[in-house]
Amino acid sequence: MRFIDYRSDTVTTPTKEMRYAMAEAIVGDDVYCDDPTVKLLEERAAAVTGKEAALFVPSGTMGNQLAIMSSTQRGDEIIVEESCHILEHEVGATAVISGVQLRIIKGTNGVMSPRDVENAIREEDIHYPRTSMVCLENALSNGTVVPIDNMKAIYEVAKKHSLSIHLDGARLFNAAAYLGVSAFEITRYTDSVMFCLSKGLCAPVGSILAGGTHFIEKARKNRKLLGGGMRQAGILAAAGLIAIADMTKRLHVDHENALYLAQGLAKIPGITVDIESTHINMVFFDVTNTGLNSDSLLAFLYEKGIKANGAYKGVFRFVTNNDVSRQDIEYTLGCIKSFIEDCAHAGRT
Repeated sequence: MRFIDYRSDTVTTPTKEMRYAMAEAIVGDDVYCDDPTVKLLEERAAAVTGKEAALFVPSGTMGNQLAIMSSTQRGDEIIVEESCHILEHEVGATAVISGVQLRIIKGTNGVMSPRDVENAIREEDIHYPRTSMVCLENALSNGTVVPIDNMKAIYEVAKKHSLSIHLDGARLFNAAAYLGVSAFEITRYTDSVMFCLSKGLCAPVGSILAGGTHFIEKARKNRKLLGGGMRQAGILAAAGLIAIADMTKRLHVDHENALYLAQGLAKIPGITVDIESTHINMVFFDVTNTGLNSDSLLAFLYEKGIKANGAYKGVFRFVTNNDVSRQDIEYTLGCIKSFIEDCAHAGRT
């Protein structure tokens, strides 16, 4: 049975072109830096982000943690927004791996104010940790995109105080597509950036960490320390090359489908949709006004061949991706509408 899967854009399967490229990839031993396909991927990733060098890593979490590990000292403090992925979804790795603490800022819908960032920077004092880094995220995990002017202003604050800027750009190319700019227009206001190849771009495994040459040399050694040294990784890198070259160019389709889904859900009585935050491929909607148990809706959708994650505080997140078509969305809307109508009828009778 084929499932329509809205759980994330990490669930996409490799394209036929990726599978062929993986089968034909020329490989070497990447720990010895002699895998030509990996080296080509890293060169192209560095070029697209405007950085001196890049490193192929198994996951986005490893990429973020390598950036922190390679740019800080134990006991340092780094500035993050309260809902960011590094804080919320990386298992406390900053404390375990790098021994740094987090200075948490409450943003507006996830976007930090440059003034708040500057106010959070520690003064030189024997009692204080050293502030060494600001971590940004774009696009945000709440589906919105941070304006470039905001990133530029925070970057200028960081440089004023000699801090490094790291960007969790897991969905960097979604942000670029929404803003109508190249990825470089976003990454130019960072010292390092991580972006995912397997999140929305259909590669089966892998992310990229990019930055200065010395930084990447340090990160490469730290990758080995964390067990991330890979051997004939060109098989995976081959899919990453297609992800960057081709799949980044079709993300607007996922965005259009997400907006179509959001607008369709908004027409169903009782469903509240955050259309204003539907910048990329994520749709957030609330079913509490329908009076339904969200778990019962989830179970019904699964029976109809639709996978979704459970609601968080009554709010569902559906993520469109390369494997979700406009026809799939029409089918999904029909299922949700019929379920709510049937439940309402049963309640009246």
